[in-house]
Amino acid sequence: MRHVISAFRGFAGRAISAFALALTAMLFAGGEALAQGMVGAPQPWGMGLQASGGPIKDAISSFNSLVFWIIVVITIFVFLLLCYVVWKFRAEVNPNPSRTSHNTLLEVAWTVIPVLILVVIAIPSFRLIYYQDRAVDADLTINVQGRQWYWHYGYPDHGNFTFDSYPVQTADLQPGQIRNLDVDNPLVIPVGATVRILTTGQDVIHSFFVPSLGVQKYTIPGRTMETWLRADRAGTFYGQCNQICGVNHWFMPIVVRAVPPAEFQAWAEQAKTRFAEGLPPGPVPALAGAAPATTLNAAAPAAPTLNVAEARR
Repeated sequence: MRHVISAFRGFAGRAISAFALALTAMLFAGGEALAQGMVGAPQPWGMGLQASGGPIKDAISSFNSLVFWIIVVITIFVFLLLCYVVWKFRAEVNPNPSRTSHNTLLEVAWTVIPVLILVVIAIPSFRLIYYQDRAVDADLTINVQGRQWYWHYGYPDHGNFTFDSYPVQTADLQPGQIRNLDVDNPLVIPVGATVRILTTGQDVIHSFFVPSLGVQKYTIPGRTMETWLRADRAGTFYGQCNQICGVNHWFMPIVVRAVPPAEFQAWAEQAKTRFAEGLPPGPVPALAGAAPATTLNAAAPAAPTLNVAEARR
């Protein structure tokens, strides 16, 4: 008995030490993340939706919670009903099963109640769809074009400069960058601004998807579609194309960086000079054997300029 107690004490001590170490690491990581702003990205062993970075994701999380608890209540009810039926009508107490059918009250109940549940789900669902649809009194517009396999961004309200956003190769990752999610030129937006997003595709259907900001919109060749986003806090928000758009579909990340308005204005002024040439897209990173840069530049069509008027047609 003494050996059992000793072993238990040793196990408890190691468990407490491991818990304290894990808690310290979590607090340190949380302080580090707070210092650099919010990071909207997948977490190891994460459960549930990503943390919200703006009002759209707040609405999505609220709707998700509503549906989740409705499902929990239905699951518990069905489980208890099943247990009751198994106990009440087991063979020992009910050797001659009843042949009763067509109970009017039950049939009305199990038709009306599911309809009411669907109505409860449908009303906030439709409100959320329309809320996500278009921006009201947008502060700026950004054009987003999906290409195989990178993103092309344009800022028509700030000098109409454009640039490409390529994924960072694993061998080129810098400290703090996330493998398969970081890019060389992120999409930069001001904190608190309502940003109208106009999407189109150059070649095939892509999807502009940033979970922590609650935005997802297809980029379809020949069509201009609209959505919007807003970041309520500074940070870096990661996403990816979630359409099967080709062999390098898995390697088409999105990075949205939300910065204070003054910092955004300074970045936009620098970007006008940095991206002033407006050249066709350069060479695609060597993922599946890229052609020489001169060939790609010569063959690549110029990106169409989008504006709000085109989106309204």
